[in-house]
Amino acid sequence: MVNYFFFIAEEARQIMAQLGIRKFDDLIGRADLLDTQKGISHWKAQGLDFSRLLAVPNVAATVAKFHIENQNHGLTKALDNILIEKSKPAIERGEKVKFIEQTRNVNRSVGAMLSGALTKARPEGLPDDTIHIQLEGTGGQSFGAFLAKGITLYLIGDANDYTGKGLSGGRVVVRPSIDFRGDPTKNITTGNTALYGATSGEAFFSGVAGERFAVRLSGATAVVEGTGDHGCEYMTGGTVAVLGKTGRNFAAGMSGGLAYVYDEDGTFAERCNTAMVSMGAVLTAKEQETTLDKAIWHKGLADEVQLKTLLEDHHRWTGSKRARELLDNWNTARTKFVKVFPNEYKRALGEMAAAKAKALATPAKDKSKAAVAA
Repeated sequence: MVNYFFFIAEEARQIMAQLGIRKFDDLIGRADLLDTQKGISHWKAQGLDFSRLLAVPNVAATVAKFHIENQNHGLTKALDNILIEKSKPAIERGEKVKFIEQTRNVNRSVGAMLSGALTKARPEGLPDDTIHIQLEGTGGQSFGAFLAKGITLYLIGDANDYTGKGLSGGRVVVRPSIDFRGDPTKNITTGNTALYGATSGEAFFSGVAGERFAVRLSGATAVVEGTGDHGCEYMTGGTVAVLGKTGRNFAAGMSGGLAYVYDEDGTFAERCNTAMVSMGAVLTAKEQETTLDKAIWHKGLADEVQLKTLLEDHHRWTGSKRARELLDNWNTARTKFVKVFPNEYKRALGEMAAAKAKALATPAKDKSKAAVAA
């Protein structure tokens, strides 16, 4: 690949020399140097006129034709500057910090710069919940993006699209304002495409999330009380629990991880895309031990154990009434949960277990042969 680009660079230099051009910057805007004859004479170009598109503007030589100054992104006004300043004891000395701030929808990517500062000082992150920030208001776009290990963003209010995007070990919690009087399972509190590409960490959403919840999730853990269309789309890893209704096309392209969906009215099958997944019941731990090979258990744990833990954590972090109700009536609630299990993931777990067993058995076999020979 390196040699290939060397050849490209060499050919580009030859062409530029033929044109009398020394630098790439001098080529920018020189549409007059383009050889368009082959394109014009091609039969597909009949009737097309690109003269205006390729026109060279008649401007003074002092007018810049390429990038000469940096764009001001307004990062000096970012909320993260305050968060970083207040989190310095944790970043510099590993001390626990906890404080409250206000946030508005104009504060985008809250937590991203803080995570960058933490990772720069401590690449491995911090112990869980070392930095605990309670935010009140509306989380702007990409709230909690790329949040690093050891940081908890606890939002009381609601959040916009791409919340928890690229979550990288941190924790994002969204719960409605104390003034909210509606039913969280019937109201959207988080926007579209939450947890896009999240690799690790956990997120708890009291309320319904918009479309494409957990799209391309690859390792994080999440609990939400309802989703829009295309939930868990292209998911490759991690665990998701949905404690309410989903939209259509759930699990489209889902190849890894696991999802538990509370199917209260028995209609979830109509909204699940089963092209790559299978739906099954959440068995008790004892039933699972007797009916399912442990080799294909998600994370090596019984579904009942994992799901109850998720509900307990969700209630602890958000105070969710739905989670509390399900736990209080667990024997009935468990039977209404549907396990969404990707077929390829199930196959891969089985093959990995078989390969591991074979590797463990081979040395023992060799030892027995050696003993016989002796």
